[in-house]
Amino acid sequence: MLKILSGCFGPNCQYCVRRLGNAVQQGEGAKTITLCRRNLTNSSNAKGGKKNILVLQHTIRAQGCLKNLHVGTQKVERPLLRVILGPQIVLCTQQVRHMGGFSRFMGSLGRFLRVRYLIFTGAIGGGLAVNQTYESWKERIPDIKWLKDYLPEADTLDKMAVPFTQVRAFVNRMHLPEKGWLKERFPKMRGMSDWVSQNSDDSEMTKSALPKIGISPFSKGEGRTGSPVEDRARQDTMNDEILKMQTKYQKEVDRLEKENRDLRKQLNLMEQKTGKKRKMNKSLIDMYSEILDVLTDFDSSYNTQDHLPRVVVVGDQSAGKTSVLEMIARARIFPRGSGEMMTRSPVKVTLSEGPYHVAQFKDSTREFDLTKEEDTEALRKEVEHRMKKSVKGGQTVSTECISMSVKGPGIQRMVLVDLPGIISTETTVMAPDTKEGIKRLVKSYMENPNAIILCIQDGSLDAERSNVTDVVSQIDPSGKRTIFVLTKVDLAESNLYNPNRIKSILDGELFPMKALGYFAVVTGKGNSNDSIDTIRKYESEFFQKSRLLQDGALKVTQTNTNNLSMAVSELFWKMVKDNIEQQADAFKATRYNLETEWKNNFPRLRELDRDELFEKAKGEILDEVISLGAVAPKAWEMMFRKKLWERTATHVFENIYLPAAQAGTVGEFNTMVDIKLSEWAYHALPKRSVEVGWDVLHQEFALLAEKDKKKNPTEHDEVFNRLKLAVIEASKSTHNWENKAEESLRVMQRNTLEDRSVQDKQQWDASVNFMEEALKEQLEKNERKLRELTGPGSWEQWRHWTYRTSEHKHRIAAKNELERILKPQRRHRPTLSQDELTTVKQTLQSQGIEVDAEFIKQTWYHVFREKFIKRALQQCNDCKKGFYYYQHNVPNSEMDCHEVVLFWRIHRMLEMTSNALRQQVVNNEARRLERIIKDVLDDFSEDTDRLKKLLTGRTVDLAEELKKVRQIQEKLEEFIEALNREK
Repeated sequence: MLKILSGCFGPNCQYCVRRLGNAVQQGEGAKTITLCRRNLTNSSNAKGGKKNILVLQHTIRAQGCLKNLHVGTQKVERPLLRVILGPQIVLCTQQVRHMGGFSRFMGSLGRFLRVRYLIFTGAIGGGLAVNQTYESWKERIPDIKWLKDYLPEADTLDKMAVPFTQVRAFVNRMHLPEKGWLKERFPKMRGMSDWVSQNSDDSEMTKSALPKIGISPFSKGEGRTGSPVEDRARQDTMNDEILKMQTKYQKEVDRLEKENRDLRKQLNLMEQKTGKKRKMNKSLIDMYSEILDVLTDFDSSYNTQDHLPRVVVVGDQSAGKTSVLEMIARARIFPRGSGEMMTRSPVKVTLSEGPYHVAQFKDSTREFDLTKEEDTEALRKEVEHRMKKSVKGGQTVSTECISMSVKGPGIQRMVLVDLPGIISTETTVMAPDTKEGIKRLVKSYMENPNAIILCIQDGSLDAERSNVTDVVSQIDPSGKRTIFVLTKVDLAESNLYNPNRIKSILDGELFPMKALGYFAVVTGKGNSNDSIDTIRKYESEFFQKSRLLQDGALKVTQTNTNNLSMAVSELFWKMVKDNIEQQADAFKATRYNLETEWKNNFPRLRELDRDELFEKAKGEILDEVISLGAVAPKAWEMMFRKKLWERTATHVFENIYLPAAQAGTVGEFNTMVDIKLSEWAYHALPKRSVEVGWDVLHQEFALLAEKDKKKNPTEHDEVFNRLKLAVIEASKSTHNWENKAEESLRVMQRNTLEDRSVQDKQQWDASVNFMEEALKEQLEKNERKLRELTGPGSWEQWRHWTYRTSEHKHRIAAKNELERILKPQRRHRPTLSQDELTTVKQTLQSQGIEVDAEFIKQTWYHVFREKFIKRALQQCNDCKKGFYYYQHNVPNSEMDCHEVVLFWRIHRMLEMTSNALRQQVVNNEARRLERIIKDVLDDFSEDTDRLKKLLTGRTVDLAEELKKVRQIQEKLEEFIEALNREK
């Protein structure tokens, strides 16, 4: 190696170097050192001075030989040895003085002083650094002064140390046994072991011996002193406590879930109103999967079709579609069956890479840990349950798509859709249109021009039995987006005698279809319980030993599900990148068309989608419920009293008043009235009162809703009408009056009806007026019915150009004959006797009128009541001034007012009942109705199908479509931005 020492060297330097060279040459023998002196002109020197160069052809690393060789530095001379041991090229341009003894002494003194300064400065700086570090550590140490309150004092510790000192002294006095002690005593211990084994069957001996060696004979049941009955009772108590705790936590979970739904709904509404949305970090594949989920439910009147790429897995039934998907997902996530259809609806699986192997449904927050068998089994059951739930109307398959995601280490990112397998024959348990329905479903997914078709073919069956290849060749004849997968190659290798057949399949020569790539995989060993790792290992081992691979029928790149998943993922993302912007432009055009239609047709209306309309209607309905509290108490009581009398008036007249009026004396009248009122108040009246309260409450709620619509016709939206009617009907079917209300009403009504004393003139007048109004109402009703039976009068005939029928004339004749019977009698029984019936019938026959007995009785019913009510009205007028006679119980008075007392009792019962119902409504039932309506509205909000039926119209549909198009466009733009960042 060549080293150049440049600079000015004196004679001493040359002498030392030559001396060192001779020493090295004598030590190494064969090596030579050439030393020469050259003069070079230094271009940087203004005086044109010369520069000496000493050339040394060897690497010199011998310490001690160059101790007299020095070069000049700036101020302090230093040995050349340090320079030589440093870099390979040493360049020194300073002048070098011939060094004498004084110079060497001063240089050594300077170096010593410099080292001292370095050491002193380093010590000071190090001390400061250590002090700062100690202070920082001291600040981080927690304050432990509080331990002083718990630690014992020094005197206590000294007292505690005495026993330990004694123990240490005792241990020091102990001596270990000599060597061979255990060997000498081993026969004795062996004898003890034999003795224990001989007496192991003797339970008494065991119980007595075991405690001596430190073992309890009740080690399994230690601490059990109770009887089996007590243990059983204790266990039942613990089970009850556990059940109560589970119930409590389940209620809490349900409450939190409901609050979560409400908060999420409010957050969505706030985002829609403000336009500000939360930004969450999502993976690229999750964003793409969300776009596909939204597009699944999208139905546009402008026919903007979903042409986004996804991997569609198609094949014949039991060809191994699901197994291939599970191998790609690396988990058994689908239900399995032997010889029966298991995939009954499309299942969209979003695959992505993640630290944990988990699965999750789109509409659920639960994560299934795929590394645990119990979670995997629960996932399969949930998939099966959702499939069966989606199949409706007696069908075998469903078009409703189940969306789920699977994440795990090493999983390729893509979106796959598993479809039902194509069948050749419909069994008796299938719907008649199952075969064609499956083909229509499969074709609807494959007709997407950007969908990747993963065609699965069973390699263990004859190629001539394939159905899926014909369907694929019709949809994608050029094979630009088809990947062919041959499954069960291990069975095919063991069954086929001609390996060229498989080669021709994988070369695309056997089937009438084309594909981008052909793959051969093994998805099982014949046992459905094998894990995915076991199958992957078996697949790898099979292809390593496969004759098909060794004979050239298969290529290495065409085998293994890992190669398949990477190829499918690569093609998937290539198509996504090529088509995503085109799809975004299509939805942008659709949004423009929809916004133009809204501006032209509804320029003054705000865009409200179905959710926003529902929230608006919900607010109006709840406001109407709250307005029930603004109804005046008198208004409530008036409505209850009126409705209750309408429901009970007929019963009072027909079953109480008329039968009692036939009594001969006042005592008999009162006795009969008491019996009938008591029976009525005990059985029918309380129940009828509760029904009246329920009817009035819901009727008033409906009236308030109608009044609000009439009061604000401009603000009212006709879209809400069907929703409000549905809410009212649902609340009626759900709301039940409180059970204890009926019993409390029964007690109050019985006590009220038992009181027969009218206290003052005001109550008497109120009773007389009530009786008069009730009798006039009944009389008007009866006369109306009689006019219907007898036909129009002379004035009505002339005015309305009507006439009487023969039946009307017969009815008039029968009425006249019955009035002749009633005229001479002041009191007559409510029914006709047989003689009277025969007399009337014969009289009518003599007039040429043939009628039956039922015809006469029907006419008698109304004729008798007309006369009875008129007589009662006359008596009511006479009793208006009879309170004095009633109060003083004047004997032998011609005024008989006991009927007024009956109506006073009924009137008082009506007032008391209406007051009680009003209190129940205000204090309890109105709030219960409000809670019920809130629950009904919550149920409606979760039932999207019902909301679509209740909130309909072009404004709703157009606003809903605009909302979805905007949502899709925003998601597409967000995804494109993230995709560009990843590029």
